Amino acid sequence: MIPVEEARARILSAFQPLPAEAVALSEGLGRTLAEDVLARVTQPREAVSAMDGYAVRAADVAHPPTTLTVAGEAPAGGSYDQALQPGEAVRIFTGGPLPHGADSVVIQENTEAQEDGQVLIKIGAEPGQFVRPAGLDFRAGDLGIAAGRVLSARDIGLAAAMNVPWLKVRRRPRIAILSTGDELVLPGEPLAAHQQVGSNAPALAAYVSSCGGQATNLGIAPDRKDALAALSEGARGADLLVTTGGASVGKHDLVQSALSEAGMALDFWKIAMRPGKPLMFGRLGEVPVLGLPGNPVSSLVCAVLFLGPAIEVMMGRDPNAVPTASAELGNELPANDRRQDYLRGSFVTQDDGRQVVTTAVRQDSSMLATLAHADCLVVRPPFAPPAQAGERVEIVLLKDGVC
Repeated sequence: MIPVEEARARILSAFQPLPAEAVALSEGLGRTLAEDVLARVTQPREAVSAMDGYAVRAADVAHPPTTLTVAGEAPAGGSYDQALQPGEAVRIFTGGPLPHGADSVVIQENTEAQEDGQVLIKIGAEPGQFVRPAGLDFRAGDLGIAAGRVLSARDIGLAAAMNVPWLKVRRRPRIAILSTGDELVLPGEPLAAHQQVGSNAPALAAYVSSCGGQATNLGIAPDRKDALAALSEGARGADLLVTTGGASVGKHDLVQSALSEAGMALDFWKIAMRPGKPLMFGRLGEVPVLGLPGNPVSSLVCAVLFLGPAIEVMMGRDPNAVPTASAELGNELPANDRRQDYLRGSFVTQDDGRQVVTTAVRQDSSMLATLAHADCLVVRPPFAPPAQAGERVEIVLLKDGVC
């Protein structure tokens, strides 16, 4: 068995960022930016008013109250095209361009319009007051969004404001998922004696989608080498083939032998972790193969630790971005053996600010409900001594809406 970190390093070394593709701005949400986005315009393009009021020369209103002649208007989308002269003001509205010669805005509340085309300025203004200078937000050529960012609604808005209609994003990783086992049936199908519902493929497909990939479910392969090899043909052109179940070497564990006979070069098999010991990694032609255990919890825990980071690499993102933290242990734990444990747990923030994590009483790798109700994994290094309540432990956070 190899350590978890070595397995992770060997898996991630097999991947690299995928090529970029251009998508319309409207299709960019949630995609990973492959190329910096630079502003194509200056925003605002010229000095504009931040408020409704009057554009003035600050020197003219230095000693209020002052009466000025209203020379014209400057609405948003319009302009006052003449230079402002001493003793003049221009009625201006939010977003209206500042007339040449004006350097300040007196807000409407501090003025009083007169019937003879003049305005009474009740309170003075400093130069630049309520003025948004040209380029306040950004200037043409400025870096707006850096490559590697997962685009949010805010980013889409910024790109639009920068007059960028197309975005270069990483192609979505294509992940083929193949379940194995005579005992499995699809959700909703009748269950015969000794059969069980196959939950791994739907869970893994959802996980892949949440990470930004495209999942293809190749179906369930019965425990026959020819059937497994035939279904694996569906992974041609994929960026990764993920199998679940059959990764061990028992009588019915045929994934390793069947794919090896089909040409798979095995990198490693078995890692020193729990759950997830029978993890397999290799390459079938041009397609990397990640063989996950069949137990539902083992499958998803390994997805969080290995599949997710591989997708991050393909998306040009940081594979070390799995959220981790430390918390105070709320229960005792026994000494650990040579395998690194990932215990399902729940953590809460106490009234005094302490974050306390409590592990589930039973950690059987078939108990999917326990994982669904957990919000973190407590990491127990190999040969860790007994832990007492109150000790600090490392946890891997299970992100809402992901896993």
